[in-house]
Amino acid sequence: MILELHNVEARYGPVKALHGISLRVGEGELVAVLGANGAGKTTTLRAVSGTVRRSGDVVFAGKKLSRRPEATARAGIAHVPEGRGTFSELSVWENLRLGGYTRRGNVKHEARRVFEFFPQLESRLDQQAGTLSGGEQQMLALGRAMMARPKLLLLDEPSLGLAPIVVTVIFEALEHMKGGDGMSVLVVEQNASLALAHATRAYVLEVGKVVVEGTGDELRTNESVRRSYLGY
Repeated sequence: MILELHNVEARYGPVKALHGISLRVGEGELVAVLGANGAGKTTTLRAVSGTVRRSGDVVFAGKKLSRRPEATARAGIAHVPEGRGTFSELSVWENLRLGGYTRRGNVKHEARRVFEFFPQLESRLDQQAGTLSGGEQQMLALGRAMMARPKLLLLDEPSLGLAPIVVTVIFEALEHMKGGDGMSVLVVEQNASLALAHATRAYVLEVGKVVVEGTGDELRTNESVRRSYLGY
C-alpha cells in the first residue's frame, strides 16, 4: 500500500470533522471517497496533506507522514483542491514551472508530458490562468501537479461545474497517469457514478466515518449506495 490511514481524526477548532477514518490506497490505484456535503470528504484529503489538525496515523510508502504540508509535498504527494487552485494572475507557463519546483529535472521535458494529456494548454502558455475556461483551469491545476511527478495525487471534486466532455478528458488522463507512471490517486467526487466507473475501490463517508467500502463494482451494485448516490 502506498497510503494507509489508521483511525484518523481531524478537527477545525473545537469541531471534530473526522471520527476515526481508516482507508488505504494501493500503488497504481484510483480510490474514490464518496458522501454527501459535510461528510468529511475534503477533510480526509486535508488530513493526508497536513492542512488540517489531525491525530491517528497517516502512513505513506511505509513511513509515518509528517503533519507539515511542505514535508508532504517533498515526500511525493500533490494536492489539487476544489476550485482549481491555480495562480490566476500568472501565466499558464509560470503555473507549470511552479509545479515543478521540487524536481531537479528538465522542466520543459515535464511540460511536454502535460501537453500530451492536455494539448489545449500548450497553445495558451502566455495566457493568464485566470482568463482560461473552467475546464482549462482544471487541466492546468492537474498539469501543475503532474510537473512534480507525484507518487500520490489528492484530487478534490475534479468534475465540479465542468462540461461532460471535459470531465471525460480529465478522467481519461488520470487513467493514463496511474497506468503509465504508476501514480496513485485518491479522489473526492460528488459524481458517484463517474467515480465508481474509474475507481479500483471506494469509501462512502457519513458524518466523518466510513460507512461503506468496497470495489467500484461492489458499490455500484450496493442497494443503499445506489439509492443514496447513484439515483436509481
